[in-house]
Amino acid sequence: MKPYSDFAAHRSRQITVDVLAVAAIAAWIWLGAFVYSLVIGLTDFGVQMEQAGAGFRSTMTDVGDNLGGVPLIGGGIRGPFDSASSAGATLESAGQSQQAAVADLATGLGWGIALVPVLMILVIWLVPRLRFMRRAGQARTLARSGVALDLLALRALTNQRLPELAAVDSDPTAAWRRGDATVMRALAALELKSAGVRLT
Repeated sequence: MKPYSDFAAHRSRQITVDVLAVAAIAAWIWLGAFVYSLVIGLTDFGVQMEQAGAGFRSTMTDVGDNLGGVPLIGGGIRGPFDSASSAGATLESAGQSQQAAVADLATGLGWGIALVPVLMILVIWLVPRLRFMRRAGQARTLARSGVALDLLALRALTNQRLPELAAVDSDPTAAWRRGDATVMRALAALELKSAGVRLT
């Protein structure tokens, strides 16, 4: 595979686009991580709620246990404290649920913000770049393997646009048929240039 064109202008464009694409990917990943950190910060409220509920539950349980040991009145006095302890447990559970919900939301938003744009960039940028590298590698292999210029010229006749072919010769097909060496070389160079390979 050949990553970049042999031609300076084309190579400069490729490098510029590569740098911009990598920078855009990094920016979207950073934005996703930033949104995640912002949203995950909302779990602090759930942590405080959980701690408050746990502390209240523990205190009410201790008070209920202590008062429950008092003779005669212990059994009757313990009931309200046990109920209060259950309320504390409910508050603790609500705090845990809030943390889990916020964590799920933060993860979904973070991945959603980063992943979708990154995938779009990869499809728009990386797929064509990989195609170019594959085609340039194949063209370079053909050029170096000593393939006759007429085969490359024939590929130019089938692959290149008509205005580019007309710039080589007014009737490039006829020139190819009669084996015009100058036209054949120009057509081969045109085919290789479109693949980013310089004819040597």
